[in-house]
Amino acid sequence: MAGLRERKRARTHAQIQQEAIRLFRQQGYANTRVDQICEAAEVSPSTFFRYFPTKEDVLLDDRLDEQVVEAFRAQPPELTPIQAVREAFRTVFTALPREVKTWETERQAVIRSVPELQARMLQTFTDSIRMLAAAVAERVGRSPDELEVRTFAGALIGVSLSAMMYADENVDYVTLMDAGLGQLERGLTL
Repeated sequence: MAGLRERKRARTHAQIQQEAIRLFRQQGYANTRVDQICEAAEVSPSTFFRYFPTKEDVLLDDRLDEQVVEAFRAQPPELTPIQAVREAFRTVFTALPREVKTWETERQAVIRSVPELQARMLQTFTDSIRMLAAAVAERVGRSPDELEVRTFAGALIGVSLSAMMYADENVDYVTLMDAGLGQLERGLTL
């Protein structure tokens, strides 16, 4: 169980993100200033910047990637890497509280609507490929620098990108992600 300090940090982190997304939806991303987010979240600018280096990072800070990688590592060894990834996504995303799922949907909608956020998101996907390649390499006993391992991790992140870009309030990210991973598992046949 997390200690008091960790719980307080998590609450402050979440409060800043919740108020930011509320303001982005109300006023638009470009029209929302950091000082407005600070006021709404009842934190000082120095506190804001302790949690998020930039306004963009409020939306791009994605803690779910680490949870998915942890869940991936916990999958039974008899599962193929794709089966393990599918199960890890199911495990993490089905356990999310409704408010987190709602926030994720709103976060992704804002990212899709702001070109500079889309561009920065590509960098986060590069980081995710590295993190996932390391976990996959560990699972299959290979180097994360091997082309096949990096390509595999890149394909998984490509499925995630595709799901994120087309998810909305009618079709959720998890459903699209699972369907895309299923297609990848079958060999990307069309």
